[in-house]
Amino acid sequence: MASQPQAARERRGAPAVVPSPPRPRAATGSRVVVRTTGGPVAGERAAGVTAFRGVPYARPPVGPLRFASPRPPVPWSGVREAVRFGPVSHQPAIPNRPVPPGSEDSLHANVFTPATTGSRPVLVYVHGGGWQAGAGSMPAYSGTRLAERGDLVVVTFNYRLGVLGFGLHEELTDPTTGHAANWGLQDQVALLRWVHDNAAAFGGDPGNITVCGTSAGGAAAWQLSLLPAVRGLIRRLVCVSPSHVTAPGTALTAEDSRTAYATVARRLGTTVAGLREVPVAALTDAWEALFAPPPQDRVVASGRWYRGPVVDGRTMPAPDHLLPTPDMPVLSVHTSTEGSFYTGPGSPYPQPCPRDDAALVGAVRQVLRLAVPDADDGLARACAAAYRAAARDAGLPGDPRSLWTEIWGDAFFRHQIVRFADRHARRGSSPLYMMEFAHPALPPHFGTPHEATSPFLFGTHRLPQFAEVFGDGPVQRLLSDVFVDLVAAFARTSVPHTPNTADWPAYTPDEPSTLVLGGPGVVEVTRTPKLAQLGFWDTVGWSPAP
Repeated sequence: MASQPQAARERRGAPAVVPSPPRPRAATGSRVVVRTTGGPVAGERAAGVTAFRGVPYARPPVGPLRFASPRPPVPWSGVREAVRFGPVSHQPAIPNRPVPPGSEDSLHANVFTPATTGSRPVLVYVHGGGWQAGAGSMPAYSGTRLAERGDLVVVTFNYRLGVLGFGLHEELTDPTTGHAANWGLQDQVALLRWVHDNAAAFGGDPGNITVCGTSAGGAAAWQLSLLPAVRGLIRRLVCVSPSHVTAPGTALTAEDSRTAYATVARRLGTTVAGLREVPVAALTDAWEALFAPPPQDRVVASGRWYRGPVVDGRTMPAPDHLLPTPDMPVLSVHTSTEGSFYTGPGSPYPQPCPRDDAALVGAVRQVLRLAVPDADDGLARACAAAYRAAARDAGLPGDPRSLWTEIWGDAFFRHQIVRFADRHARRGSSPLYMMEFAHPALPPHFGTPHEATSPFLFGTHRLPQFAEVFGDGPVQRLLSDVFVDLVAAFARTSVPHTPNTADWPAYTPDEPSTLVLGGPGVVEVTRTPKLAQLGFWDTVGWSPAP
């Protein structure tokens, strides 16, 4: 039976969404052993997929290895049981994002594979969390459904976060590698090399690795694709809702990073190099206290919202908008209302929604000041007026909460994503496919918030914590299947064509070339929605303009 949206498309004469037939499942066993470069590991088979959890891809970065480049894991001789996730990386508490207690011994990978024989495409997923939170073991990222339906080897993993993962100071230089910055990004590079060296053992093709990530993970995936050290390891790129790193909003400048580490060391009664010996909780608390005051009251002016990788000339040669666009096929995904993650229920930054124009101007000014420290009420009023006019012309809601949500999401996500796609279409040598995910959340949530994609990509929308936000009926299951199928097709062929997306062309800014998944048409190729809203950022020279 056709779903309601599918039936509506059929009544309009639009192509019906074609459910894919279920894939046959392999016989279920209990324990599967493979040999990795570190030693043999035993995984657990269930639901047609073997999962290997908590496999070390690097040595624990503790003691003298804190702030050091990742080292290969210490080999083991016996069979290591890989049936439980390793600890999450040490991280500060963030409202509404509960995680188990963290550890510095967290550099573990999780591999989900339909079979340990064969040569399947490999999908490496980089989790998000603003470079300061999250884990590859979070329930949203369980790789079982994606691996089984997509016939992929799926890899999730942890990397160093926050003060331990993203910053720069020459007193922390690794004497072996010469690196002094961005240890979490170095972990990601090490993970990619580990995947290349071990993919065949898990039934994967080491020459066919696609890197995928969401939010901070999407930005990291883009950065990895531009690094000469790993460019030959990556075949394709899937960037979901990235916020590209730029000071002052989402990164520290190199000088501010030096000041931050020196200030924390002084407050803890040690030197910057001595931070390797400070208990991790004290170090994290001191770092968070440094950034707790309002941005205008801090000892540094950058890192006003998030603190991602710092430009060091090596792990991050320059901000993404100053570097060439990736020379590989790209699948670029965003949600229709990125900002409702921050303005709706469960936000990691709960704030009262503006109820009138005066409150809206104040809220918009605060958002603008995250990237433009001297933004005033005049700029905020101009922004609100531009969005109100665009909403009126498009027949969209123009209430203060809706406008604030659109402004927030466009400022730090959608404007960058669309303009980076425009630049790739003009300058790139490879195809880029643009997708907007538009399945609405259920009340009291609203819109299609940032990170709404992950439960559908991984097929974990059925879990209770996600079903109560997005629903779990035939429509939701169909959307998840289509999402998995197009990503799997892209990872296999560089083209996300499936029976449901066969008419989807590579992105061209001025033509219908954006796939909207989850809107009224269920699966529909159209021009990129809400382009008029992005015009404000273009007219004010919003940085970074690619």
